[in-house]
Amino acid sequence: MTVEEVGPAAPPAGSGERGYDPRLTNQDLAPLREQPWGAYNIFAFWMSDVHSVGGYITAGSLFALGLTSWQVFICLIVGIVIVQFFCNLVAKPSQQVGVPYPVTSRASFGVLGANIPAIIRGLIAVAWYGVQTFLAAESLNIVFLKLWPGLAPFADVHRHGLLGLSYLGYLSYAILWVLQAALFWRGMDTIRRFIDLAGPAVYVVMLVLCLYMLSKAHFHINLDLSDKHLSGWSLLWTMCGATAAVVAYFSGPMLNFGDFSRYVGKFSQVKRGNLLGLPINFVMFSLLTVLTAAATVPVYGQLITDPIVTVQKIDNTFAIILGGVTFVTATVGINIVANFISPAFDFSHVSPQKISWRMGGMIAAVGSLLLTPWNWYDNANAIFWTLGLLGALIGPLFGILIADFYLIRRQKIIVDDLFTLDEGGAYYYQGGYNPAAVKAVVLSGAISLASVIVPKLGGVLGWLPQYGWFVGCGCGFVTYYLIARRANVAGSGRREVLAQLPAAPTGAAASAE
Repeated sequence: MTVEEVGPAAPPAGSGERGYDPRLTNQDLAPLREQPWGAYNIFAFWMSDVHSVGGYITAGSLFALGLTSWQVFICLIVGIVIVQFFCNLVAKPSQQVGVPYPVTSRASFGVLGANIPAIIRGLIAVAWYGVQTFLAAESLNIVFLKLWPGLAPFADVHRHGLLGLSYLGYLSYAILWVLQAALFWRGMDTIRRFIDLAGPAVYVVMLVLCLYMLSKAHFHINLDLSDKHLSGWSLLWTMCGATAAVVAYFSGPMLNFGDFSRYVGKFSQVKRGNLLGLPINFVMFSLLTVLTAAATVPVYGQLITDPIVTVQKIDNTFAIILGGVTFVTATVGINIVANFISPAFDFSHVSPQKISWRMGGMIAAVGSLLLTPWNWYDNANAIFWTLGLLGALIGPLFGILIADFYLIRRQKIIVDDLFTLDEGGAYYYQGGYNPAAVKAVVLSGAISLASVIVPKLGGVLGWLPQYGWFVGCGCGFVTYYLIARRANVAGSGRREVLAQLPAAPTGAAASAE
């Protein structure tokens, strides 16, 4: 086996045994000794990621575009198949080497330059961590008010509130903040066991909620939930936009999926877990979402796409408590896997010896609280200027990673060189930064940001922002490939020259000469 042929037998975790530079490694970032996860763990990961209040609302919001139920269903499935394809691509380098996303980024950005994608992804996760915790707190409020109706005045932010949140809201937020931090603090194995159980449990309750709503509607529902009637190109264009929205929703977890694929022993198990957890799992989730939303029309006289509101309207104490606890569990699940683990690795990567994985996660948790997400979650402008612009940079980072690993390096990584500041290391480049990646992220990032800012401020091309991830990913992929080949990164430019040279004569032709 050559040094580039890295398999499941990962190098020892630690910086001394192979001379790993302490400025680049700690116990959490070093290659894993063992990769114990299997296909079910990845399947459960996606169940926790999909079955959330945010996922439910995103799916339900597609009805507002003027699509019928079957059209929404098609958009959901096509979108998730695209997500599966890209997740398989981004999973391989981390699974192959046994390191998290920010470490694999060292191959493309340089051993120090990898802090650029790490910080961008970490900041996005911090913001979303606060939003998801707030959504879970809203579910917990429902439980508290049903059990103790006397708390109602303390749920009124105008009577008993501070900095835009009611006293009861603070209580629920604090409880969930502490519970998530405690779960995270116990380590990845505890998190794995939690998501292994939480995903299926949420599934069961969502199925019960769907059947309950259908029975209340006497199983007579109208799947045409839109008052608009789209056809022709207008329908096709709207469905493309809806599909892009599904991909964009999963863009964060998709980028740092390597944080989880690193724990899986075989790449075939990653692909099997993605197949079960994305298209197959999402078919069931989409059916439950569409049917439950459709049932709210005859039962409550209006279309409700927020599961928290649906549960709140149920006139049954047990059902409300069960639904509230379920959505709390679901939101905690996605928050841990998508918005806690990612910044933990990202912030630890910035200063491995000073910031451990646990400390990185706590930095994210504290940062999410300081952002007071309840004040800007319902503000479209605030969402745009925080998550919208940061999110526009996810596509370029994804495109650069894929172009580097598959086209420039041809799926080969020198694992030891990921952890050295030696100028002779493959990923040291110029002072630890790869100029090709820096130029590519600046150029593609500018294009990606423009695709969302220009329509916002100029009132033109209103359809363009919904394709921001694809614009950024495509630009990042193309610009990096062209710049890296021109700079002969990993010998890619020389390969092109050699490919154009005439083949050396062999056999009889050589003898004739």
